[in-house]
Amino acid sequence: MSQVSVVRARKLWHAWVTPGTAPRTIPVPELVTLYRLWLAALLLKMLGAGWDVSWHFRWLRDDLAPPHLLNSAGTAMAVALVAFHSYTGYGVDRRALRLMQVGIGIFLVAIPLDLINHRINGLDITTWSATHGLLYLGTAVMMTGAIRGWALYGPPGRARWLTLGALWVFFLENVMFVAGQQEYGVVAVMAWDAGRPEAEPSLMQFAADQIGRPVDRVAVVHFALPVPAWVYLAWIVAAAMLVLVLARWMIGWRWAATAVTATYLAYRSVMWVLLVGTGFPRSAVPFLLLGGALAVDLMMSRPRFSARLSWVARPLVGAMLVAAAICGAAWLQDVLLIAPPLDYRSVAGAAGGLAAVWLGMAYLVRTPAFSRWAKER
Repeated sequence: MSQVSVVRARKLWHAWVTPGTAPRTIPVPELVTLYRLWLAALLLKMLGAGWDVSWHFRWLRDDLAPPHLLNSAGTAMAVALVAFHSYTGYGVDRRALRLMQVGIGIFLVAIPLDLINHRINGLDITTWSATHGLLYLGTAVMMTGAIRGWALYGPPGRARWLTLGALWVFFLENVMFVAGQQEYGVVAVMAWDAGRPEAEPSLMQFAADQIGRPVDRVAVVHFALPVPAWVYLAWIVAAAMLVLVLARWMIGWRWAATAVTATYLAYRSVMWVLLVGTGFPRSAVPFLLLGGALAVDLMMSRPRFSARLSWVARPLVGAMLVAAAICGAAWLQDVLLIAPPLDYRSVAGAAGGLAAVWLGMAYLVRTPAFSRWAKER
């Protein structure tokens, strides 16, 4: 680094890294740079996570595996950003800052717990384990803080909504990451049935030894698809579609949910090509999300058929329409491409949960407190 660069870095440090209490005003260029760093950190975490599932369907777990290092680089950036917000108070209000702090705290606590879990239980391929759940939860809470901070203080204009949309893409990826177990697992079982297993022999032997079986189809299914079939659609309807409802409501664009979903699926498709091209296991890309995203946008854009519905009826009808669209898109993907095991019986209950939260949100936006907040923004 040149002497000029060192001097400039010191000036920036002394100008901006000063103690303060949130919320604290920061010029727009510096605020934009700060949240671009958030996007970079979340991108590193997303790329590492996307590689990680494929890695673990091929090789035995390794704490220093490249996907973990890539994810850790993003985590380190996120920790530094939370520390900056906490020390300076810039770019966040108190609630956004608390969300960031709690989220990164949960994530950092989950890391040693996950390592201990692996040391005790050995291979833990499933994305649905308790310690993995803490990692997703911590990331979700932290990103909620980042989304709130940008929504409050991001400057008006196209860049504001594009950045907000990117943050929601990262949020959707975090929610959908847990479903990667089924999306990679179904392909792993198909590869075994075709006589071309994608996992290395030592991984399959290790997984079989854990349940006291030889390396056979039963062992492969137990390793690749250990969760019940009903979980996949239930999670997409109740969790992923709720993310899209919130994204559509916050961004406000007519096709916001579809745009967020299409961007996520584009990322998954590019990752699919890169992973397959480098010899890593494939996944079933969840194109079925598009059906639900279109239904969300249609219901929240108030077309003629939904404009006649009351604010109470719209979330209830919307949840049923979204669930039906997901079922139809899932069936179509299963016929034309490949989909994880599907059990449609879970969709009704998941739609009820989506309807309840959607209705609560509809009630919230009608309250005087929310109206005052919206006018201030």
